[in-house]
Amino acid sequence: MNRKSIRLALGGVAAALFAAQLVHADPTPLQVREVLHRDFHARGQADMSRVDQDDVQWLCTVTHNHPSDKKAQELEAEQLAMIKYPADGKYIGNWKRGEKLASTGKGMTWKDKPGGTHGGGCYNCHQLAPAQLSYGTIGPSLAHYAQKRGSGVDAQKYVYAKLYDSKAFKLCSEMPRFGTSGSLSEQDIKDLVAYLLDPTSPVNK
Repeated sequence: MNRKSIRLALGGVAAALFAAQLVHADPTPLQVREVLHRDFHARGQADMSRVDQDDVQWLCTVTHNHPSDKKAQELEAEQLAMIKYPADGKYIGNWKRGEKLASTGKGMTWKDKPGGTHGGGCYNCHQLAPAQLSYGTIGPSLAHYAQKRGSGVDAQKYVYAKLYDSKAFKLCSEMPRFGTSGSLSEQDIKDLVAYLLDPTSPVNK
């Protein structure tokens, strides 16, 4: 093989490697959004809002969860201001109902009726009761939560707000915004607050 043939062969290899890199390159957020809009089809209560990101979600996506401190603080304040607290001023409900919600992860599929009872799926990310055998570790353990954080009105209000909209406290939190999304009702959130803070709850045993 002469030098010209070698150069051509090497050039072909380089081009092939470059093409392979392009094929395997991570897609951009815009490309991902285009694919979702192309392939997702609304059905039942699962409409196209399931794949549309609001400004907060989009900012976290395009910055890989690292927006500027100034912008994060600005949007966190906006999220906090939009939290709808209970009109009766009570933040705590029934821990037994909260336990059921925390250990249920089903709901809001296309075939479920809108407005029905949905699970919180808390066990997917957190240890809850100390005796719990199976749980996720994406989020911190919540065992003995009231003993660590208190159970007074301030603690109740904080937990209610965190469950309602976690992004009010950490903009790019991976925790769902249960109240903002409408996936949990006001009473559901109160019951989860009780599950975490009630001294008789398994969480605090």
